[in-house]
Amino acid sequence: MSKTLILGIGNTLLSDEGFGVYTIDYLLKHHPDIPGTTYLDGGTLSFTLAGPIAEHDNLVVIDAAQLQSPAGTLRTFIGPEMDRFLSGNRSSVHEVSLTDLLDIARLSDTCPERRALIGVQPASIDWGDGTTAEVTPAIARAAAAALQLHADWQADPRVSGKPSA
Repeated sequence: MSKTLILGIGNTLLSDEGFGVYTIDYLLKHHPDIPGTTYLDGGTLSFTLAGPIAEHDNLVVIDAAQLQSPAGTLRTFIGPEMDRFLSGNRSSVHEVSLTDLLDIARLSDTCPERRALIGVQPASIDWGDGTTAEVTPAIARAAAAALQLHADWQADPRVSGKPSA
């Protein structure tokens, strides 16, 4: 069985910016024992996350993202589509960007071939102690999308999670 890291990133002090972290909290509460999954609160990102990424076959990242869509819109970017989206969105409120982490994984030959970004369009990234009314319903949908990706990847053993040499 391959292992999937579901990584929620964000700052919970900035309302919808904490979306990824709040989704991890939701998964831990409602789906704590899904075989082959690890849930990780990545906070505002750091280079220490390179280790957990390297230890897993698959990666799902959940974060607020500028999708140029109505607040609460959820979109999933898989594999190369994720890479293209991230390369066009270099600005980050995090000290280390997700692109930086994936570059580290590529350099160390540990970047999961099966990877996805689940992004939500925020309504607000101002000071706040939770997600806005527009974004809160997307938490359960993002959790379901992450678990579906994991299930799909488990059901398709033809594709290995790690890059081929």
